Amino acid sequence: MMIGMKSRDIAIIGILLAIGAILRYFLAMLHTPLTPNMIIAFYCLGIILVRPKVLEAFGIGVVAGILSMLISSSIFPPANLVSEPIGALVCFGLYALLKNRTGAPAATTFATTLASGFSFAAIALLAVAPKILDKYATFFGFVLVFVPIVVITAVFNAVIVQVLFYPADRVLSRG
Repeated sequence: MMIGMKSRDIAIIGILLAIGAILRYFLAMLHTPLTPNMIIAFYCLGIILVRPKVLEAFGIGVVAGILSMLISSSIFPPANLVSEPIGALVCFGLYALLKNRTGAPAATTFATTLASGFSFAAIALLAVAPKILDKYATFFGFVLVFVPIVVITAVFNAVIVQVLFYPADRVLSRG
């Protein structure tokens, strides 16, 4: 018999996803060239804190993908439905390998953001190549713009999760 996440864990994940979605929404309203995906940072923090099973982590990624798609101003929002579950699975697997190491939350979140961001870019390139070529002279031009955005977002997300991990872990361990 498979037992799912506890109500408390579901509430924690829900709150973290909501915080990430609200932050992403407000950052998108600023209309800056770089809109970091805060949802990634907060689902990583949730997966790291709650330590769900692999299918539960995948489910968290699906919910994150739906949220990201709904509030995205990106070139192809449905790509989030694939990129966020990929990110959640990377987070799940990598943190399982690194959990006892210093800086594991940061390293995990950095790699998760790269996996999600680059899979998003690959899907967008395949799905809307003509639209991308209208905006950028070449695919290489798109890559030159997109790679720094993903890397900067990965650094930003990694710092946020590393800073929030220890206080959040202490609060949760008090029960």
